[in-house]
Amino acid sequence: MARFRIAVVGCGGVSHYWLLTLCARADVEIVAVVDAAPERAHAAVAEHGLTCPVFASLEEALALGEANLVVNLTPPPFHRTIVGAALEAGCDVFGEKPLAATIEEARELLDLVGSTGRTYVVMQQRRFLSHARVLREAIADGRIGTPTEIGVDFFRSHPPDSNGFLGQMESPLLLDLAIHHFDLVRFITGVDALSVYCHEFNPKESPYRGAAAAVCIFELSDGSVFSFRGSWSAKGAETSWGASWRIVGTLGTVLWDGEGPPVADLAAGREEWNWIDEPDTDQAACIEATLDALAAGEIPQTVATDNIKSLAMVTGAVASAQEGRPVAIWPLEPR
Repeated sequence: MARFRIAVVGCGGVSHYWLLTLCARADVEIVAVVDAAPERAHAAVAEHGLTCPVFASLEEALALGEANLVVNLTPPPFHRTIVGAALEAGCDVFGEKPLAATIEEARELLDLVGSTGRTYVVMQQRRFLSHARVLREAIADGRIGTPTEIGVDFFRSHPPDSNGFLGQMESPLLLDLAIHHFDLVRFITGVDALSVYCHEFNPKESPYRGAAAAVCIFELSDGSVFSFRGSWSAKGAETSWGASWRIVGTLGTVLWDGEGPPVADLAAGREEWNWIDEPDTDQAACIEATLDALAAGEIPQTVATDNIKSLAMVTGAVASAQEGRPVAIWPLEPR
């Protein structure tokens, strides 16, 4: 019997990439595919040559009693319900970001993680970019001294799918995209965010209903500052999906375009170093690393008990924009 007996919930576009990686592992068996639109589930089963049954609800799939891991690929508003049901059924969960649609729902899910003893892992594939990992090592080694300022610019023209949930969200950039960069700042620097001031807006001629652009300033726990500028309705001069980075330290600065190797400009007398330009694998690498950790009885890197700190940056930024003032985001106040 396979180590991982997986029920996949949600058969949108992203499911293709998940199933490619999952089906290639010898220790994985897909035991159920779930989607509210059965035609999507049947299409996914046919595309990947699966022989498992198709269900319209997770409850039906869990009733089989075969799954021990649920892969949640549903839109954010459904995460609390889907993940909660899976945990209560005794399954571990691995799913698309965000951890939950709100910080309160995230805390409820972490309570369930604690009471059930199960594991909930969130897809944060940018942590597995080879250049991001090399950059993290360089920062930890003090190559640019102590970081004092991190600037991240993300500008893309990315019209929403007319039938998708992004076009209807109040804060599509912050709630769906920015968590990648917020989480990556935590990963690269090794510190968390304490407070944020954010202004979000919707540029003229934006195809979004909600705010597709934002400017955020975060105070980090080591006293450094992280600033984020982003737009999903930018006209020209687009950045990479990884964004454009500037990390300023006491002994030098590193620039990174989010795709190629970083470039360092060090203070006089400092030894230069060479970056290794390696091909990047992100989503597949996150899936592989997570399943390997679970199989070994280890804690996966993007476990929800840590990822809530990245979600708190997102929800804190939204709250700041709504209230028009800086807000504290971590540690969370007791309920």
